Amino acid sequence: MTQAFETFVAARYLRAKHRQAVLSLVTGVSVLGVAAGVMALVIALAINNGFRSSLQSSLLGATPHVVLLEKEPSTGISNWRQLASKLGGLSGVRESSPALYGKVMASGPLQSAEATLKGMPLGSREFAAHIRAGQLGDLDNVRGMPGVVLGSQLARRIGMRPGDVVRLLSPQGEMTPFGIRPKEFRFRVAALFESGFYDLDNQFAFTTVENAQRVFSTPDVVNAIELKLNDVESAPAVAKAAEAAAGAGLGATHWMEQNRQLLNALKMERAVSLVTISLIQLVAALNILTALFMGVMEKRRDIAVLMSMGARRRQVARIFVTQGLMIAAAGVVIGLVAGYTLSYLAGHFHWISLDEEIYSLAYVPFEPRPADALWIAAAALGVAFLASLYPARAATTITPVETLRYE
Repeated sequence: MTQAFETFVAARYLRAKHRQAVLSLVTGVSVLGVAAGVMALVIALAINNGFRSSLQSSLLGATPHVVLLEKEPSTGISNWRQLASKLGGLSGVRESSPALYGKVMASGPLQSAEATLKGMPLGSREFAAHIRAGQLGDLDNVRGMPGVVLGSQLARRIGMRPGDVVRLLSPQGEMTPFGIRPKEFRFRVAALFESGFYDLDNQFAFTTVENAQRVFSTPDVVNAIELKLNDVESAPAVAKAAEAAAGAGLGATHWMEQNRQLLNALKMERAVSLVTISLIQLVAALNILTALFMGVMEKRRDIAVLMSMGARRRQVARIFVTQGLMIAAAGVVIGLVAGYTLSYLAGHFHWISLDEEIYSLAYVPFEPRPADALWIAAAALGVAFLASLYPARAATTITPVETLRYE
C-alpha cells in the first residue's frame, strides 16, 4: 500500500503541468537520452553479434575447426587413412577427413587467376549445403573429365559456369631443356561453391584427393588432416588431444588461432562500443538528476504538505527515486523498441553494404539477441537509480514548518 502511494504521487508529478517550462523540457530530454543510449547499445551489440555469427556460420561451416599439419615440410602424411580414422575417434570430433592443398593457375575465357586447389572428400552434408549451382555427382568422371568445384567468386573472375572446361596449371610440371614447364590439366566444372566469405569463394577450388594427387604429382599422401567438431568452442582442447594422438612431426592448429586477429578486433570493438555508448547513458543520468532536482525545488510546498500530513521522509525519498526510474523506464522501452526494430530491418533488407574484397562480407550483419535486452535495461535503470539518490535525499531535508511559513 505504501509503495502504491509513492508510485501514485510520482506519476502525478510527472503528468502535472510545471510552472517552469524548462523542467518539462529537461524531463523530455532525459527520456530521449536514455532511449538514445539503449538504442545505440542494442544496435552496436547486434552488429558485433552478427559479425561473430557470420564468422561461425559462413566460415566455420565450410572450413575445418582443427587442422593437423606437418611441423616441417616433407613428403607428406603417408599413413593418412589410419591417422584420420584414429583422430575421428577422439572425444568431441564429429568428422575427420584428409586434405591435400596446393597452388594452381586457373585459366578461363575471361582471364587466368591464382587459386588454391584442395583435394578432399566432398560427400559431407555441410559442403553440399554451400553448393549454389550445378551438382556434385561423381567428380572422378564428369562427362568424360575429372570434375572440380569452383568458388563462386573465382568462377566469376575467370568466366566459368557449371559444365564448362577449366584449365588448371600446376607448378609441379615436367623438366625440359628450357627449365620446368607447368603441367596443364583439364577439368570440367561440376558445381559452384559459395560460403558467403569472400576470401574463401574467391580463392578455392575443390576436387577429390586422387585428382589433387595427380595434379601435384605426389604419391598416395596428403598434407593435412581436418577435423570438424560438435562444439567449435572446444577447438583448443581437441587440437591438443589431436596433436598428442598424432605423435611427433605433426602439429595442430584451430580456427581461433587462424582467425585471432579478427576475433580480437571483434572483442575490442565490443569493448569500445560499451565504453562509448556508456557516455550517452551518463549524460542521460545527469539530465535525470537535473530534472529531479528542479522538481524538488518546484515541489517544496507540496513536499512540506505531505510531511505535515504524516508522510515519512523515507516515503518522500522513494517518490523521487520512483520518478527517476519512471523516466528511465520510458526511455528504456522506447530505446529497446527502436533498437530492435532498426536492427531487424537493417539486417533483413541489408541496408549497409560492404566491399567484399576488404571485409569478406557483402553487407553488415545484424543479429539482435533478446537476452541482451535484459542487462541493457537493468544497466539503464541502475544508472537512473543512482542519479535519483541525491535529489531524493535533498527532498528529505525540507523542513515543513519553515517551508509552509514562507511559501
